[in-house]
Amino acid sequence: MKSIFITGASSGLGRALAIAYAGEGVVLFLCGRNKERLYETAAVCKEKGAVTYTYLFDVTDAFAVQEAVINADSVHPLDLVIANAGISGGVLGEAEDSVQTRQVFNTNINGVVNTVLPALERMRKRGSGQIGIVASIAGYRGLPSAPAYSAGKACVKAWGEALRGWLYQEGIRVNVICPGFIKTPLTDVNRFPMPFLMTPEKAALRIQKGLKKNKAVIAFPWPMAVAAWVMSALPCCLIHPILRRLPKK
Repeated sequence: MKSIFITGASSGLGRALAIAYAGEGVVLFLCGRNKERLYETAAVCKEKGAVTYTYLFDVTDAFAVQEAVINADSVHPLDLVIANAGISGGVLGEAEDSVQTRQVFNTNINGVVNTVLPALERMRKRGSGQIGIVASIAGYRGLPSAPAYSAGKACVKAWGEALRGWLYQEGIRVNVICPGFIKTPLTDVNRFPMPFLMTPEKAALRIQKGLKKNKAVIAFPWPMAVAAWVMSALPCCLIHPILRRLPKK
């Protein structure tokens, strides 16, 4: 029986991942902040045959996250933890102010750390397990259009890549997930063209496939991944004039 813990499961990509993994022989520990939407996700997963448990908390609450992870792992040792919960700064072209910046960092960095650390503590004792950290293609280069968001995703991307090498000999698999634009509540507020926009369901299948193959970095769609990689390699004098033209979130 496979045991999976997913944060941000009440909507968007987290919900799609939960439904994609749901089935006979699967135990899902679904976490989120919105009670009604989280229970609705759990109901859909139950219909597909999964055993489901729900946890209501904000990932910025380290104690609440730790309690949930320990409880879930005690019910059934966790095979896979997906640190997916995140928020976006900037709304309708407004710049990220100091409050938004701190909120984005707290959720997108501390929220991931709060989820991963207690899971790793349990997995390392067993010598097995898998961690999926949801970063973003926006984490390949600091974007003037979304400073806090791109910085936060760059942080967890680098952390995940480093953890993968550090924990390799211990039998722990760590995978960094870097999607492009996905149609979720986070992107619904964007008022600019979003190239290669995909549904959460399609993105979830890409991620599921990448995790099964234990890919170090699961970046998609490939044209955006390649473009982001090139941008990360170009010197500032060449890339900054281009990046400054991007529309603000």
